[in-house]
Amino acid sequence: MQAAAKVSGNTLYIFLTGDLDEYGANSVRAQVDAVLEKHLSCERVVFDFSGVQFMDSTGIGFLIGRYKRLRRAGTPLYVQSPTPSADRILAMGGLYSIIPKV
Repeated sequence: MQAAAKVSGNTLYIFLTGDLDEYGANSVRAQVDAVLEKHLSCERVVFDFSGVQFMDSTGIGFLIGRYKRLRRAGTPLYVQSPTPSADRILAMGGLYSIIPKV
């Protein structure tokens, strides 16, 4: 799992690539948290899932952790371009009720 970040306007985009499973989430959690901390002034954060090849329930936990962190800062979080397999896990986990898909 790899993560890349880009700021456009007042939006922070985080592009995830690879497998968002236990190993993948552990490998990028600190990197993503550091990027979020650095860009707390952004008005919203969008996680782009177009490069996520596989996702399991660990990915849900990863997103919920980032959601809670951003919520405390008053920053909304969104999911963009999930692959069909990631979309299925996100929908089945009920994440779209708290983290909208754009």
